[in-house]
Amino acid sequence: MGYIGTWENFQSLVEKLSTTYKIYGPKRFPKQGRYSDTDIVRYSRLQSAEELVYEEKSDYSAKEVFSPLTETVLYFTDGDYRESKVVDDRPMLIFARACDIHAIKRYDDIYLKNGGFVDPYFKRMRDKIKFILMECPSKGWDTCFCSSMGTGEADEYAFGVKFNGDSVSFELKDEELTEYFQNLETTDFKVTPVTENLRVVEVPEIPNKDIQQQIKSLEMWKEFDKRCLMCGSCTVSCPTCTCFTTYDMNYTPDSDAGERRRITASCHVDGFTDMAGGHSFRKNGGERMRFKVMHKVHDHKKRFKEHNMCVGCGRCDDKCPVFISFSTTVNKLAKEVKKLVGGSN
Repeated sequence: MGYIGTWENFQSLVEKLSTTYKIYGPKRFPKQGRYSDTDIVRYSRLQSAEELVYEEKSDYSAKEVFSPLTETVLYFTDGDYRESKVVDDRPMLIFARACDIHAIKRYDDIYLKNGGFVDPYFKRMRDKIKFILMECPSKGWDTCFCSSMGTGEADEYAFGVKFNGDSVSFELKDEELTEYFQNLETTDFKVTPVTENLRVVEVPEIPNKDIQQQIKSLEMWKEFDKRCLMCGSCTVSCPTCTCFTTYDMNYTPDSDAGERRRITASCHVDGFTDMAGGHSFRKNGGERMRFKVMHKVHDHKKRFKEHNMCVGCGRCDDKCPVFISFSTTVNKLAKEVKKLVGGSN
């Protein structure tokens, strides 16, 4: 069912929904951007409709809501422990783009479908989440390539919205929310998916392990030994990077009491592959870039069969301080794979 209303109607809708749901969305944080006197748009709890940033792509993804940078998972004292509890157990509504809605499916692969293992800390968040799909510009933004990844259209959302100046159009899919839309005029509106981007990416088709092995020694990776700062900006902004480490923090130096925290980790950052004895895999930028690229466009799909890990949001390109383009790298890899496949015939 479609509806249309004024901006005031939208404000009232968000206010009414807030009585039942915790509402999250992209929000502007003034003077907190990468450079002096610049803003940043990232996900946070919305107190009103006015806080929602809908006219631009957020710097960071919706994963900030269900996979925070730091999360306490348990408390320990005197040889005993107890798991942390969710303080506010209300359901959540998250304003998100189609790519971010697809991204949580990659989390589902890893934390809910991984050989039967279910991560309880992710699941307790996942069970409470419903998405509000925000319609994107017709071709997305200049760094987007969601159409190449098949993620320009989403289906798992409670309702969709499109902002048209003074009016707002709605596509309601979740009948449980019907009561909130009763005073709005009905239409036949449906969210328009992104079917074409300015940026086109060709995902490489890697036919066998022999080609996969040859990819490791491609000359193209050496470029990143000099260029990549290994800062992790790309992976923090990526909606499908799921890695974390754990850290035990004692409350005082001589105390047995403290908490265990789950902290976001990155394959680009030193220490990620450290082992006992001082050995470390993938020490330089080229090796780390290769690992990430292959994971996004080959390894994940090979393991879980359904889809590639990358959803084409382009945030990694947006956030890299030395302007490394992930999408350009994937296109270059696709060309190299074709050469390898042709040479092996």
